[in-house]
Parts: sequence; structure tokens; C-alpha cells
Amino acid sequence: MSTPAPAFNEVIHAPLRLRICGLLRAVDELEFSVVRDALAIDDAKLSKHLKVLVDAELIALRKERSSTRTDSRRLTWIALTPAGSVALEAHLAALSSIAAGVPVE
Repeated sequence: MSTPAPAFNEVIHAPLRLRICGLLRAVDELEFSVVRDALAIDDAKLSKHLKVLVDAELIALRKERSSTRTDSRRLTWIALTPAGSVALEAHLAALSSIAAGVPVE
């Protein structure tokens, strides 16, 4: 994959959403509780930020039954979409450019 041109992304830039995307960057997907615990936030706050990212088509959610649970609750898996991966890399390139003193549109 070629490096995308720097492009600042307002949706990704919010601190928690940037951290969520950063966690997802190096993996295929992560389970909701892993992301929640890594960020040390509550379920409601994580859900709110995930909804923003889903609405922007930057991440995808997948639900499945857990083989270890006896109740009907399902696990939620979170993954960057292909567009989300490109947007994240472009945003990181923009941040790097900004830090180097290069203006970014």
C-alpha cells in the first residue's frame, strides 16, 4: 500500500477516537472490552465514540456469540475499514507534517 497524502481528519483527531484508531491500526480487530480497558473508559463513552467512527465509515463492528458465556450477550468486535485505514494513515502523515512545520490543507 502506498503512503497516502497528508490529510487532516477532524473525526479521527478527537483524542479518544485517535487512540481507538491507533489501537486498531496493527490488528485485524479487537474486542470491545479490550479497547475499553486499554483506554480506561466506560462502556457508554466508548460506544459514543465508536458510533461516530461507524457513521463516518472508518470502523466496522461485528457481533458474535461467545462460546464461553452462558447468557445471551454477544461480543462486539471492532475493526478499521479499508477507508478507515487510509484515513488514519493520511491523518498521521498530516500530524507529522504539522509537527515538522509544513502546512497541511
